[in-house]
Amino acid sequence: MLKPLDILRLSNQQEIDPLLDLLHEKEQHIPGSIQYSIKRYFAHHERIGDDTGMMVYHYHQQKPEDNYLELRFCITGNKYCEEKGCTKCKQLPTDSCSGKTRTVDVFSFYFTQTFLSRFTQNVKLSNRKDEVVAFRHPSSFTKLFPLCTRKRNVLDSFLTHSYTGSLENIFVNAKIHEILLYSLECLLDEKEEGFSCKFLANELDREKILNAREILLQHIGDPITIKELSRKVAINECYLKKGFKEIFGTTIFDFYQQQRMEHAKYLLYEKGLSVTDVSALLGYSSISHFSTAFKKHTGLKPCELLSQSA
Repeated sequence: MLKPLDILRLSNQQEIDPLLDLLHEKEQHIPGSIQYSIKRYFAHHERIGDDTGMMVYHYHQQKPEDNYLELRFCITGNKYCEEKGCTKCKQLPTDSCSGKTRTVDVFSFYFTQTFLSRFTQNVKLSNRKDEVVAFRHPSSFTKLFPLCTRKRNVLDSFLTHSYTGSLENIFVNAKIHEILLYSLECLLDEKEEGFSCKFLANELDREKILNAREILLQHIGDPITIKELSRKVAINECYLKKGFKEIFGTTIFDFYQQQRMEHAKYLLYEKGLSVTDVSALLGYSSISHFSTAFKKHTGLKPCELLSQSA
């Protein structure tokens, strides 16, 4: 009987799929972006073990292009139903319905050094968390950790959300950043040191900062100013900028630009939209402004990414 830890130690899909019956899968492999895989398998046994997470840090000093950070998770106890029209059904299985199927859900999130480097620009590396994200930790390692409520909730949201199309891409991209954050916290098991901005000790003020992030995600194609954002969450502009930087480790502008460009890559590579259409959807006043911002973020011109998807 395969246990979650056994599944996580299997290095790839080719090793897992022959051993478990695949029910559903969702993947994204966009060059230079977050790569992820979510697979739901049939649980042959009622209980196969505790939910488990794994971090794989691969470091090669002479080949930085091969460096990567991978997060793997295996959770059990969920149920999957292929009949979308009766997801709230509480009846026992009938002749026409096989009922909800217990699942083993396997997640993999893959981050390259190039992708993670944007989080360490102009940042003083003051602890091991920073060293791992910047790939300054000198040796490869694999770390196992239990799944806390926060990580479990994020993983469950990948399976239960109702978003589709562009909104799904925005939602998934944001949740992947959350699971990365929570996993890095768990990796080093450091004690909380509190917030340097004293006003963040107030739960209400922290909620305002979190709400500001959600509003930014809702305005991917409709740029919003910091003044407008501060009014929407009812917090001083200065406090908003300081609090956002402390909680999320980046400025409001950099976060927003990063999310826009990640969404642009999805629209170009996955959906095959033209550069003109993507520029308009993201609220740019001209194609040249969009192309300049895209190349600054990805290192590629939009047309170059389009050619890779062809």
